[in-house]
Amino acid sequence: MIFYELKAHYTRQTGEDNPAVVKETYLVEGLSCADVEKRLLTIIEPFIAAGDCEVPSCRRVQYYDVIPVAEGSYWYKARVELIDIDNDKEIRKAVSILVEADNMNDALHTLKQHLAAIDCEVISLAKSPIMDVVRANV
Repeated sequence: MIFYELKAHYTRQTGEDNPAVVKETYLVEGLSCADVEKRLLTIIEPFIAAGDCEVPSCRRVQYYDVIPVAEGSYWYKARVELIDIDNDKEIRKAVSILVEADNMNDALHTLKQHLAAIDCEVISLAKSPIMDVVRANV
C-alpha cells in the first residue's frame, strides 16, 4: 500500500452563517500525487463553502500498517520495533503504524491487540494531525 500525506487549505461550510478557514491533513492511498489529490478534492468538495481548495503539499509516506476502528475519533502514530531472531542474532526493524482511537489509552490497547502475535516493542505513540484516511477502492 502506497500512502500520500496531503495538506488541504479551504473554507469549510459549518452549520453557522460564518464559514471557517481550515488547514487539514489527510492520508490518501493511491498511485501518485495527482491521483490522490483528485480523489481528496472529490471527497471534501461538499464541505467547501466558497473559493478554491488549495493542496500545498503532497508527500509519499510509509506505514507498516493502518488500523481503523469504527468508533475512533483521532489518528495516532506509533513507532514500533519489530524483533526477529536470525542465526541467534536479534534484528530490530523500526516501523510506523497508524491507529484510530478515541484516546491514547485506547490506541495503545488496539495496537497491542493487533500486534499480539508479533514479537515487538512500542517505542512511541503520539496523536497525529491526520483528519482522515482515504483507502483505495479495492
